[in-house]
Amino acid sequence: MENKLVKKRVTEHIDAANLLLEDEKLLSGIGALAQEIIKSLKNRGKLIVMGNGGSAADAQHMAAEFTGRYLKEREPFAAIALSTNSSSVTAIGNDYGFENVFKRQVNALAGKSDVVLGISTSGNSENVVKALHEAKSIGAFTTAIVGTKKCKLDSVADLCIKAPGGSTPRIQEMHILIIHMVCEIVEQAMSG
Repeated sequence: MENKLVKKRVTEHIDAANLLLEDEKLLSGIGALAQEIIKSLKNRGKLIVMGNGGSAADAQHMAAEFTGRYLKEREPFAAIALSTNSSSVTAIGNDYGFENVFKRQVNALAGKSDVVLGISTSGNSENVVKALHEAKSIGAFTTAIVGTKKCKLDSVADLCIKAPGGSTPRIQEMHILIIHMVCEIVEQAMSG
């Protein structure tokens, strides 16, 4: 029973990865996101990344790869995940509502040379949508990594990367694959 389930899930994962591999627009979008981050870092900007639940974990993972290292020994890259400061998240959520926990931080931290990235499986997380609207008003480059369905972030983000996968777990698996590819492209470009 367990082996059958495991094989089914691995097959679904491989199918989603193959869809990613065959989608030239998606592959170009991944490259474009990496190039925007490279441009930002070269202009003393930073990556600001956010999400909820598993996407918050992905945001923290990505920021850690930037400020620590991915594959190479190198100088750290400026990146921050907005879900990591529990005092800010809970204070803003308490005082202004959970839908504003990222928007308020973006207002405080983002500048015109920054890339603001929202990760959302559904692409409809209200706090991520509001934060990208705020980032856009500041003049930052806005981007999102979402699932394949039409969503609110489609019309908000300057660049929307739509990960394939027929279910939330498979989409999330593609999200981390995309994040790792972006990290590698940025690291190679920024560290020679």
